[in-house]
Amino acid sequence: MEQNIILSMKNITKTYPGVVALDNVSVDFRAGEVHALLGENGAGKSTLIKVLSGAVTNDSGTIYMDGKDYEKMTPAVSRMCGIEVIYQEYNLIGGLTVAENICLGRQMRGIVNRKEMVSITKELFDKYHITIDPKAYVKELSTAQQQLVEITKAISKDARIIVMDEPTAQLTMTEVGHLYEMIRNLKAMGKTIIYISHRLEELFEITDRVTIMRDGAYVTTVDTDKTNRDELITLMVGRELSQGYPQRSCVKNETALKVEHVSGYRNTDISFELKKGEILGVSGLVGAGRTELMRVIFGADKMLDGKIYIQGKEVHIHSPKEALKLGIGLIPEDRKMQGCFLNNSIEWNVCISNIYQMRTRRLVDKKKIRRLAQNYQKMLNIKTPSLEQKVRNLSGGNQQKVVLAKVLAANTEIIIFDEPTRGIDIGARHEIYDLMCSLVKEGKAIIMVSSDMEELLGMSDRIIVLCEGRITGELKREDFSQEAIMHLASHE
Repeated sequence: MEQNIILSMKNITKTYPGVVALDNVSVDFRAGEVHALLGENGAGKSTLIKVLSGAVTNDSGTIYMDGKDYEKMTPAVSRMCGIEVIYQEYNLIGGLTVAENICLGRQMRGIVNRKEMVSITKELFDKYHITIDPKAYVKELSTAQQQLVEITKAISKDARIIVMDEPTAQLTMTEVGHLYEMIRNLKAMGKTIIYISHRLEELFEITDRVTIMRDGAYVTTVDTDKTNRDELITLMVGRELSQGYPQRSCVKNETALKVEHVSGYRNTDISFELKKGEILGVSGLVGAGRTELMRVIFGADKMLDGKIYIQGKEVHIHSPKEALKLGIGLIPEDRKMQGCFLNNSIEWNVCISNIYQMRTRRLVDKKKIRRLAQNYQKMLNIKTPSLEQKVRNLSGGNQQKVVLAKVLAANTEIIIFDEPTRGIDIGARHEIYDLMCSLVKEGKAIIMVSSDMEELLGMSDRIIVLCEGRITGELKREDFSQEAIMHLASHE
């Protein structure tokens, strides 16, 4: 099988101040295989891929491909070798059409021919059953649609090695099925897919081998058909994790939040109640209006009609600042763009929502700020060499924990979690689940928007389901099932 190796990364090491991101990592990839990289956030997966793409320069080690060795890969050389990386942060231009994005950089005949671009894009979309208008502007697409455009763009370049970083994180079940079909077709064509995902069920669906990394080091590579979920988890986290979701019984009779006939962008006549000590799940297909409803409640988007009550008192929320003062916090779906300040320190991020309480005689008290940040670092197990570390340098899971800390530090009583564990490894997921349970045990109330069906069923006390901007049903725990949720979500 050695002759089928298309790419070898040998003894790759990369360090940052106070952090060893990659510690002498060696791994081989075969032609025509789907090879998963698995590990907790901070394990080194993304850094390894960035070294492969030339986005990050390794300190030592060698990359072997096509009989050549590269000690320092560059973006140009990586593309020349036929390597394409689809990152979680999309590399699309919003002001251009879908067809223009997909054909960007492609050698066209003569002058720019938009009809030819549309024809090329439509042919690709038809092949993979994608129903997106090639003439639509990217900025008008949903996040899931942008993901599909990004994947199609990489495929269109006839890459030999395609890296997919959490490709299904924002796709519906139908779109995931189309992606799997894409991957199987590419594999049949002899392409190599390097697949990064925290969803273990996906690995058993489409991968041939799995490489596990931990704390920047290589652990092992196993054949997917010769391993199981429990073994992968143990290899990944270095410890056994309890199965299932934390048990609790915290729901009180007191109403924390009441939403009455609320209408806003993409939502009409929404009414529901949230009890103290409750985790209220919110389900719906992409475009159902879940995130938009949360933004209205948080004051990020305008409420067109209706009323909101907190502990029985009507409130008027016109901005996130007012929502925070009233004890409502939002952990948004897009943590990088909306949840934290990437170029600021962990300490700064944690304290910014509560900065007015960090003063002594009208001056900001740095000792108070440091103590508060240290408390939340310890509580949430934020892995960092220093609280002065910029948030952009943290792993995705640790960035999510910083967003959590920022919301909790504002003394919020009603907390909205929009996709709380998207892109987060299984170890960090358990930590967040335990934290959510401890919060409701304290009497706080949680709204949890999630596209992860297992998470929704495992963590919710009740579930409301949205379809096309309206609530189509409510399920009590004894009525939970995937079939019931999908029936309401599709409004059949």
